[in-house]
Amino acid sequence: MDVLEVKNLWSDVKNDLKENVPAPAFQMWMDALEPADYDGNIFSLLTVHSLAPQVIKANYDSQILEALKKVLGRDVSYQITFDAELADKYQKEKKKELQKAKRTLPETEESKILDNLAQMQSSANLNLKYKFSNFVVGENSRFAHAAAFAVAQNPAKKYNPLFIYGASGLGKTHLMQAIGHYIIFNKPKLKVKYIKTEEYVNELIKNIQCGGNDRNSRMDKFRQKYRNVDVLLIDDIQFLESKTYTMEEIFHTFDSLHNKNKQIVITSDRLPKDIPTLPDRLRTRFEMGLMVDITPPDFETRVAILNNLAEQANVKADFDVFEYIAKNFINNVRELEGAFNKVSAYADIEKTELTLAFAKKVLNCEASRQEITVEKVARAVGEYYGVSLNDFLSAARNQRVSSARHVAVYLARELTQKSFENIAEFFKKKHTTMLYSYEKIRDDLKTNKNLDQDIAAIRRTLRES
Repeated sequence: MDVLEVKNLWSDVKNDLKENVPAPAFQMWMDALEPADYDGNIFSLLTVHSLAPQVIKANYDSQILEALKKVLGRDVSYQITFDAELADKYQKEKKKELQKAKRTLPETEESKILDNLAQMQSSANLNLKYKFSNFVVGENSRFAHAAAFAVAQNPAKKYNPLFIYGASGLGKTHLMQAIGHYIIFNKPKLKVKYIKTEEYVNELIKNIQCGGNDRNSRMDKFRQKYRNVDVLLIDDIQFLESKTYTMEEIFHTFDSLHNKNKQIVITSDRLPKDIPTLPDRLRTRFEMGLMVDITPPDFETRVAILNNLAEQANVKADFDVFEYIAKNFINNVRELEGAFNKVSAYADIEKTELTLAFAKKVLNCEASRQEITVEKVARAVGEYYGVSLNDFLSAARNQRVSSARHVAVYLARELTQKSFENIAEFFKKKHTTMLYSYEKIRDDLKTNKNLDQDIAAIRRTLRES
């Protein structure tokens, strides 16, 4: 289909979306989408916002699918791709528009807020929903929250670096990005940058692999991007493990910022000393500020989190629904949110009230607990690989037992509601070892098709037993 026809179709889709998506969200996310192609099955879109693919998919997926169906007359899927060149062009045009507007109109408080929102998204790379105002503080996170807020109020004055650690899904990223939002709104002259370690690694590799005479220039620009800031927020630093060249770059970036008295905030799922292959010179730098942990939320905090989620989503639910979810999803905030989103979505689709009986019907937690346990998972994995339960619980380190144990830990985490600490208790190992096993299999699954088939077969065995 030619480009002009694709653009005309997308224009019609946008007109429909404008009626069904809140104006601020439409202006931020939808208006910046550009049509790229339509092959009859997939409508391809480009975006100028790096977080747009995940934000739109999570919040406006159904609206886009319905608008496409209405315009195209059939069900089609869509894909959104971040385009760096388009983003650069978009920002330049926006800057010109703002300068023109400032010459003709007086600056208002509203325009300042819009400018800040644009800066947060395009420059700082922050997710707009992660702010101090919607972070639920419990005993598990009270100290971490206090430290993060102190850093936000006075960046680089104390707690530099701030190192926040804890298991996945407990709120580390939320607190880190809340620091960025607070600084942008209250100290707009400071430049903030948020980056996931994995994205940093990929960006570095891309610049290294780029040949030609401009390689040195590209590397200089890459370095300045992260060293010419006032606040650097680095998420999931554990992904540095074994990446020697990246560690070298992070080391020099850290020193450059710290020597200029700039704030550094780091998150990790473990302490620096528990990250294998992390050199001492980086470990000691990460430990030189303040290290704070976030642990799984207690029951009261989980209920408060669920109540907060309902208020934000404007969902009405019986209070015992929150208690039921809180009793059954105990490991982290992410799984709490997932369970709440599931029951609220089902209630919305079926046009029914969100009651305890309905939540039990949708989540069926009692049946899930009866069906799968850590021991049952371990036995199924052992039978598949020819490894006994005693081998799993022993100190055996041979490859066959270790590989099977990694798979057992991964599946135990995926199929039960047990924390890494609970799984570690069963296998008689440290919880950091369980975390390592889980992440190893999770990463291997991205490239190892045989492993993917093995795990699928074990899952089927567990479902059928």
